[in-house]
Amino acid sequence: MSSIRPEELDASLGSESGDEPFVLDIRPAPAFDSGSIDRSHNVPVYGDLRRGDESTLRNRLTHVPPDRTVIVVCKMGVVARRATRVLEDEGYDASTLLGGMSGWRGYRNNSLSYRLRSLLWRLR
Repeated sequence: MSSIRPEELDASLGSESGDEPFVLDIRPAPAFDSGSIDRSHNVPVYGDLRRGDESTLRNRLTHVPPDRTVIVVCKMGVVARRATRVLEDEGYDASTLLGGMSGWRGYRNNSLSYRLRSLLWRLR
């Protein structure tokens, strides 16, 4: 399963080539409304996926364009991996944002914890 670091996502969001990824935020609507990645799209299936129910996401795939790379975002990146697997099973080119919104915020704030986590990701 594919994953992407926040700095890689940030670089691709400014892409002039027209192949910007579709950022799919699966967190509940209140969490999305309180802070999200610019131009991301909310399909709030986090709770269902966390309980092991993939059907809600599968039923909402009409909201996800099949011709773009999809980056899945949740709180910490754990539940997003399940969503990424579902998308891959359905033929999408999908990746999980490492660290989820927590990682994104750490990246944007250049926090020490993010820099340490990013170093570990690069070593893998």
